[in-house]
Amino acid sequence: MRPDTKQSTLPYEGFFNPSSRKIERMSTAPHTWPRLFVQENLGQKKQVSLSIDQTHYLLHVMRIREGEPLRLFNGRHGEWRAVMPVAPQRKRDPAHLLIEESLQPQKEEPDVWLCCAPIKRAPFEFMIQKATELGVSVVQPILTARTQVRDFNHQRLQAIAIEAAEQSERLSVPEIRKPLALDALIKTWPTKRLPLIGAEFGQALPIAQGLSSALAQTRPTAAIITGPEGGFMPEELTRLSALPESLLLRLGPRILRADTAALAALSCWQALCGDWKNEIETRPSPLTV
Repeated sequence: MRPDTKQSTLPYEGFFNPSSRKIERMSTAPHTWPRLFVQENLGQKKQVSLSIDQTHYLLHVMRIREGEPLRLFNGRHGEWRAVMPVAPQRKRDPAHLLIEESLQPQKEEPDVWLCCAPIKRAPFEFMIQKATELGVSVVQPILTARTQVRDFNHQRLQAIAIEAAEQSERLSVPEIRKPLALDALIKTWPTKRLPLIGAEFGQALPIAQGLSSALAQTRPTAAIITGPEGGFMPEELTRLSALPESLLLRLGPRILRADTAALAALSCWQALCGDWKNEIETRPSPLTV
């Protein structure tokens, strides 16, 4: 969650309260500056125009004033410091930003897909948000025999992914794809991507064992495939397991909901195969800024 989006009653509420006049956090700690995803190319001295919604967010939620810093990223050119030299004069005018300097270059990120059956709106949106935070690169909705939800607001889901990427310090936004029938997914499966299939029955390995195997540890691209509420049909699991080098993985002794299973599997992959194994830069506490 952004530290500025919720009114705080803590002793240090000046740091968290967007209406506070204390702006030291914006001048000394880049990780506390507002952060936005944009489509435009980024580079020193370039100008970027924001959408009306982004402008409203900066001016009326974050209370950004002229000359105060913020961060921009586009998934291609890293992260950049920018300022708003002049605030819009009219309510429906977009803000124009000037990019000042690079904060960090674009970095390689884990390439893991989540192929999952759509579920009801609220848990599906929650799953998209948390999968983004967990570092998924692509979300591919799949239509199976037991899939009950076959239509959803694609634009809304992509917006949820963008917001989650902004808040989680990612340098990219996952691609939310249009739904694909399971048979079509199998027929077009990329041969270099390792299929990791969540299975409630059959010859499935405990997930920790499967992800610790030499096969999983040496494949840089993978896809977690989870079913709908009620799971895959036996014949669907048979077809999925026929994919080259596929691993059937069991997520513990309990039956998990579809959204829980997807996020649990993704968490396990990041811990055992992804970037959770890497050292990360230690950031200063906001209380010491």
